[in-house]
Amino acid sequence: MANKQTLGGIIHTYQKYDPVNLPAPTVPPPDLVSPAMEHMLMFGDARRLTDEELARAIHLDPSQIAGLGPSLDSLVAMLLERKRKILAKYETQSVQGTARKEFEKAAGKIDPPPKLKDRFKRAIQDEQLRDLENLWYQADDERSKFARQLVSLVETLGNKYQVDELAAKYQFTGRTSLTIPEALAIKEELEKIEQLLKQLEEARKNAQIGIIDLELLEQFTEPGDMEKLEELQRMIENYVREMAERQGLERDGKGRGFRLTPKAYRLFQGRLLERIFSELKASRSGRHQGPIVGEGAVEMSHTKQYEFGDSLAHMDIPQSFINAMLRTGGQTDGGRIQLAQEDIVIHRTRNTPKCATCVIMDMSGSMRYDGQYVNVKRMALALEGLIRREYPGDYLQMIEMFTFARPTPPGKLIELMPKPVTIFDPYVRLKVDMSRDDVNEYRVPHHFTNIQRSLQMARQFLATQDTPNRQVILITDGLPTAHFQGTWLYMLYPPDPLTEAATMREGMLCAREGITINIFLVPSWSQSEEDIRFAYRLAEGTKGRVFFTAGRDLDRYVVWDYVKRKREILA
Repeated sequence: MANKQTLGGIIHTYQKYDPVNLPAPTVPPPDLVSPAMEHMLMFGDARRLTDEELARAIHLDPSQIAGLGPSLDSLVAMLLERKRKILAKYETQSVQGTARKEFEKAAGKIDPPPKLKDRFKRAIQDEQLRDLENLWYQADDERSKFARQLVSLVETLGNKYQVDELAAKYQFTGRTSLTIPEALAIKEELEKIEQLLKQLEEARKNAQIGIIDLELLEQFTEPGDMEKLEELQRMIENYVREMAERQGLERDGKGRGFRLTPKAYRLFQGRLLERIFSELKASRSGRHQGPIVGEGAVEMSHTKQYEFGDSLAHMDIPQSFINAMLRTGGQTDGGRIQLAQEDIVIHRTRNTPKCATCVIMDMSGSMRYDGQYVNVKRMALALEGLIRREYPGDYLQMIEMFTFARPTPPGKLIELMPKPVTIFDPYVRLKVDMSRDDVNEYRVPHHFTNIQRSLQMARQFLATQDTPNRQVILITDGLPTAHFQGTWLYMLYPPDPLTEAATMREGMLCAREGITINIFLVPSWSQSEEDIRFAYRLAEGTKGRVFFTAGRDLDRYVVWDYVKRKREILA
């Protein structure tokens, strides 16, 4: 036990204490989920994320890997010393002269055909490989003496190019002369050193030892150095594998790569929302402008005095009994506390009105442009995460739109891909009776845009929701190019007024049922004024709006608009 005599002891003096840069007691683990999710957003379920791709995508903190920095520093120093010795030993002026004389000597031995003599002379003067190659193609016989001499001359000129490049790229200060083969070998060795230095520098920044060409590095190092580096590589691979398992990345059953679990989805959605809401202005950071105080479902921490008609289900029981005890001075009636009306306080409540939303995601062939389909899937994940976390009572249904329309569960969002274009004719007029037994969806081109069918499906989903706050979020890049009339499916390109009229009729049916259509228009190579006019007509018919977004901001636009709409409903 410490006492007055034993308390104290040695006093340690800490110098150069930096309270700003003092390392945290725990360093957050590297983000493995985001690069894996971005990979899957780009490729869908086409292929798994391999070990090498995961290693390249992750940015580790080198300070977390004991011994990594010193090991890489020693390798860098060793390579730099090797490079310095080479530059300090040799000179390149003499080998440049030798290479020039070799080329001139080889060119002087060639006697070109009369019709190619002038062009041959000009090619030699300009020292152009391309001109010499063109002369070879213009030779009458590729097996002729002139053609064979041209092949040898091109190789000689190529060697001269490499020698000149060596002299221009590196500053040699030595006096040892080089032959042409030696110069080419020195050039190759220096390029290997430059490649390894670049890899080591990158590995020193983010601990990506996997990017280092160990077989190439082995040519310049001692066996002991390589063993230590390989040991570090194994340690980092085990560390990455452990972090992947903690963050919801699992190896698939066949061991060919990593697959994403629901835990990884949740982590990625949380990071998306953190990024989106971190960009909100301070005045807009709250989720609601203010609660509706009244007979609601959610209790608030604030209380009020009981009034006739208030529900006792929300009574603050502890505070009410405290008020009664204060009023009576702590006196009880046989151990019982008598409550009076003035003692009772009630929790204030707020209403949580329900929203029902259908998100129509364009996955037609044109969404490949600029990777817009990736932005659409990222938005869908962010919106689904927002509603699940912040508004669990709201209804959300995702619909994939192409030539047809298909409901998409949240777990399948990441697998969506734009449909490959199978018809390249500039003018398409197709129709098919989908009621026929010999016709099915998979025999029909999928890359068209069927807004009419997608709105119809959204209207059917929203009709079952018991709330007046129903909306459709339509994300597309332009005009519709497909529609249904009964059982007949029409695919018309360029966009036809017949398809637009069918789509507008479906929009009016949505308006009649009180469904608002908000359109988020993403850019496309084929977008024109007609696309914008159509979007305005469709949105105005349902008192909706049109948003123009560059695509990469789509998740922020949609989530912010959803939160704003919740505010308007609450207000």
